[in-house]
Amino acid sequence: MTDFALRPTHSRRARWLPRRGGLLLAVSGAVALLVLLPVLALGEISAQGSGDLWPHLIENVLPVALQQTLALLLGVGLVTTLIAVPCAWLVATCSFPGRGLFEWALLLPLAVPSYIVAYCYLDVLHPLGPVQGALRFLLGISSPRGLHLPDLRSTGGCIFVLSVVLYPYVYLSARASFLVQSAAALEVARTLGAGRLRTFVRIAMPLARPAIVAGVTLALLETLGDIGASEFLGMRTLTVSIYTTWVNRSNLPGAAQIALVMLALVLVLIVAERAARRSRRYVATGSARPQAPARLTGPAALGAVVLCAVPVLLGFGVPLLHLLNAAIQRIEFSGISLGILREARNSAALALAGTAVALGLGLAVAVAQRLDRSRLGTAFARIASLGYAVPGTVLAIGLLTPLAAFDNVVDQFARQFAGLSTGLLISGSGGALVIAYAIRFLTIPIGGVEAGYAKMSAHLDMAARNLGCTRPAMVQRIHLPLLRPALATAALIVFVDGMKELPATLLLRPLGVETLSTHIYAEAARSTYEDGALAALLIVLVGLLPVILLARVSRIATRPAGSRGSPGGGSAVSD
Repeated sequence: MTDFALRPTHSRRARWLPRRGGLLLAVSGAVALLVLLPVLALGEISAQGSGDLWPHLIENVLPVALQQTLALLLGVGLVTTLIAVPCAWLVATCSFPGRGLFEWALLLPLAVPSYIVAYCYLDVLHPLGPVQGALRFLLGISSPRGLHLPDLRSTGGCIFVLSVVLYPYVYLSARASFLVQSAAALEVARTLGAGRLRTFVRIAMPLARPAIVAGVTLALLETLGDIGASEFLGMRTLTVSIYTTWVNRSNLPGAAQIALVMLALVLVLIVAERAARRSRRYVATGSARPQAPARLTGPAALGAVVLCAVPVLLGFGVPLLHLLNAAIQRIEFSGISLGILREARNSAALALAGTAVALGLGLAVAVAQRLDRSRLGTAFARIASLGYAVPGTVLAIGLLTPLAAFDNVVDQFARQFAGLSTGLLISGSGGALVIAYAIRFLTIPIGGVEAGYAKMSAHLDMAARNLGCTRPAMVQRIHLPLLRPALATAALIVFVDGMKELPATLLLRPLGVETLSTHIYAEAARSTYEDGALAALLIVLVGLLPVILLARVSRIATRPAGSRGSPGGGSAVSD
């Protein structure tokens, strides 16, 4: 009895210690260090600045950058919530014409990078573009100067563009929350005299608040890391300031100092999201019975269709139609150039390499966490998953010094012992960009493999061990076959994200190497958007693949329990 009583205390003390050790846990720790390395390097780079650099940044750069960044974050957070939450509520709880279509179509804007949407709308809303041309025709105005629409190159225009692209993050999480809410709590509110609108505002919204906050946080992190849309719509955000300080002014320490401020803002967003989720707890008692969709007819059904159709048209339909039209005109005029094919090849090669590295490292971290089951392995996995929260510009600056130092050490070693120079082995090749992709998107394979392991009982491992199977053989013969769907999904998402990534690609690509994303950026910088239409269209078409997969997976994962034959009953309460 005494030994049994002491055992829990001993296990609590040893919970942080490795239980089985091994090479995988060491690899997991190395991956966590690799993710932290750019952040640690920022401090060293920023310390190289001259004494009067920081006062100059505080006086001339940071006030405007912080003001415009905060305005953008506030606007995007508000607008994405106003767009996504009503659409998610309608799709999850109501029945109206086209509901099945809108259920997945509302995710389509995720396939279009924000910088492509910005370039499209700059053309579409141009004084000589189709929108103002149609309005002048309807109003009988002959001169373009006779009609003045709000300028898209403004804070409001940038908020509009980013919101119609990023609202699916909020829609996806809010819809999942609405689908699993118990009908009992909502029915009680209705029986007490609350209408549908009041029930939505007072009951459904508070219950879904953690999911909504999580979705908004993802949208804000994407907003914070955006460079293409923000720069070309006239914004001087922190990301744009980092790029201009480094590239245009050749001031790397100044860029690193701004990056530290930006990283602090990222940390504030993450901490605020965690605090918002901890401030309320939601408990489902019994077996939660999903609510039956309410049938909408007449004006209510028409309003639901319009409300769901407008975001899809603005975030996906208009940009796609414009790209198709511009690409067809460009092909008819000059055909398909070999440059586009080379850029597509470069994009695919870099994205494939980044996907392979991210998948290998993510699998090693997740497998180490599964086999070790100590807090140390879990901590390594959580640290390794932080890369997605680091914007591409910050990551690029943080990687520059460590990779250059590694190149110098290898070059000196080769000169001393082999009599040859290796030059910039990583920094001057695509290696730096592959490493940046791997760190940036490492959270995707880690999360995917963890989700796959969550469906795999620990008794499976015990049975394999009892039958004499070693841990490497168990991973190879049992885990990997069962994890194949999760790995394939993660690989597809990482590959497409790598194809679309602009900030890190723009700053770390080798000299003379262009990708589809940098080609679009260069054409937009020259105000020749139509010349980049084909490259943009290729990125959009490739981006459709994970969106379709995501729509299918989310439909299965959030299917109400009642549709799978689960018993009803239960209620939800919050405290």
